[in-house]
Amino acid sequence: MAAVALKGVHKSFGSTAVVHGIDLGIADGEFCVLVGPSGCGKSTLLRMIAGLEEISGGEISIGARVVNNIAPKERDIAMVFQNYALYPHMTVRDNMAFSLKLAEVPKAQMEQRVADAAGILGLNEYLDRYPRQLSGGQRQRVAMGRAIVRKPQVFLYDEPLSNLDAKLRVAMRTEIKALHQRLKTTSVYVTHDQIEAMTMADKIVVMNAGKVEQIGTPLELYDNPTNLFVAGFIGSPAMNFIPSKRDGRDVLMGVRPEHLAVTTSDGLAAEVVVVEPTGADTQIFCKVDGVDVTAVVRERHEFHPGEKIRLAPQLKYFFDPASGARLA
Repeated sequence: MAAVALKGVHKSFGSTAVVHGIDLGIADGEFCVLVGPSGCGKSTLLRMIAGLEEISGGEISIGARVVNNIAPKERDIAMVFQNYALYPHMTVRDNMAFSLKLAEVPKAQMEQRVADAAGILGLNEYLDRYPRQLSGGQRQRVAMGRAIVRKPQVFLYDEPLSNLDAKLRVAMRTEIKALHQRLKTTSVYVTHDQIEAMTMADKIVVMNAGKVEQIGTPLELYDNPTNLFVAGFIGSPAMNFIPSKRDGRDVLMGVRPEHLAVTTSDGLAAEVVVVEPTGADTQIFCKVDGVDVTAVVRERHEFHPGEKIRLAPQLKYFFDPASGARLA
């Protein structure tokens, strides 16, 4: 295992800069998630750590080594891709053992590593099958097994769950987290899904347009977003932003849906648009002065479209509309 450090890392494709001076430290054994919208540079950053993309400037270290000029196969990393990247003509066993064969690992040791990984991932009964005979979740387990047998210093995951259906994504999310807790290998995980980021990460790096917006634990980002982008990106349903006045200046008031309570007296005057009961919660989609606002409440209500209600903010954040910065 090893720490990963990025210092002033840049990436340009021709004259187009896509990553702008990233500084990031990932501790030994940490599970770090890079999250952000499509095109924010997170996959490019992961590929630079892997050595699959050259960096245009800065320094990347894995452990004590600066790896800028070291080939991918010599960086002691293992990558798990979203499309599994399995060899269709090889069995599960051979897919998992392939990198060890290339490294000329002794046969007995190779078989033991494959057996250990198969046991961890519940693949023992599938070792003699081919990828076409497996479900999407089983194929992703094989891809993870192929990474595990190498015993790398760092695991790199590039949106590994994006090809799976919603229910399987949730199950695999739990499996990957449990796997990390067992192996304690430094991991860097890329996703555009902030729920994945919140549930899996020790540390989240929120990226936007090639820059880091904020770094912190899931709850640090949720409770203390530093700007509008992070506040709106982290949390589901997303934070509401309502134009308001504070100390005589125009501001945006941010309120998370779960921090809006239905009240009969004070509060924001709202008009109900849609009510969605989910069982545990009720989501109320409203208009407040023409602005779309979502409330999530535990109690059940029989509201109808067009009905007038009041919503009381229990916790408020304030942001500067021009810069997006959070106000004290």
